Amino acid sequence: MDVFNAIVQVLDSTIRLSVPLLLACLAGLYSERAGIFDIGLEGKMLVGAFAGAAAASVFHSALIGLGMAILISVAFAMVHGFASITHRGNQIVSGVAINFVAAGSTIILGQAWFQQGGRTPALQPGERFEAIVWPGAEAVRDVPILGPIYAELISGHSILVYFAFAMVPFTWWVLFRTRFGLRMRAVGENPAAVDTAGISVAWLRYRALICTGVLTGVAGAYLSMVQNGGFVKDMTAGKGYIALAALIFAKWKPVNAMFACLLFGFLDAAAIRLQGSPLPIIGKVPVQFMQALPYVLTVILLAGFIGKAIPPRAGGVPYVKER
Repeated sequence: MDVFNAIVQVLDSTIRLSVPLLLACLAGLYSERAGIFDIGLEGKMLVGAFAGAAAASVFHSALIGLGMAILISVAFAMVHGFASITHRGNQIVSGVAINFVAAGSTIILGQAWFQQGGRTPALQPGERFEAIVWPGAEAVRDVPILGPIYAELISGHSILVYFAFAMVPFTWWVLFRTRFGLRMRAVGENPAAVDTAGISVAWLRYRALICTGVLTGVAGAYLSMVQNGGFVKDMTAGKGYIALAALIFAKWKPVNAMFACLLFGFLDAAAIRLQGSPLPIIGKVPVQFMQALPYVLTVILLAGFIGKAIPPRAGGVPYVKER
């Protein structure tokens, strides 16, 4: 039973750690399916985390914090769209610039506003999203097998966790069962054909980036208002880049993206669990190695197990209307 409880705890950590990856991965799915390569997911998550924590701390409201996180992240997404869609700039350069601006501005503003070394004040109850306990969770907690699964894995998460996993079927439905999704996929494959049909390529791509901004804003808010209880410097810690890796690993499909993010979350959770614990034959492994293990395994998985991943054909290429 101790082994089973340990497995449940690792799976519970897997779910919690995979949520920001899943939201950022789905965000990248919208933009890349529309033909906009968005390496700036990391920066939009970071500004969303800072804006959410700062607004929640000032206004003492988790909902206001979430709204501000989404608003600022969408604003950065529009900057990326203005550079790469309207002015047909290099999408990689624009995304990297957003990451640099986000990393610097969050520290500067945090220090100027709160004088805590770039951090925001610790969020109090009501300023962050609390865990939701499902009916009967405490009553069945001691029931063998099913009790821990219901009480730990299904119950006890914040509303943003359930939102993240609900976005998977919703994104699938949007992409493959709606007119907007059909046009968005078409503009990522052949924007000239979409333009010939009288549909604005630029407007479709801007709308895809709005979806990207909303999801990265929620991902950032989750980091600062659920997982951490406040903003700290560079708290995204490369999650935006791992989300891009997961998106490639999933071959730009929403359900596959969920499983890829759960895999990466599991690697992270297992690494945390094994820190400082002696392993059979190997013995005690240095903490630094365990911290680097999820990133090393990410590279190995992408290099050796993904197979040929074919991105949307118009991805990363600015569209120039033929005259």
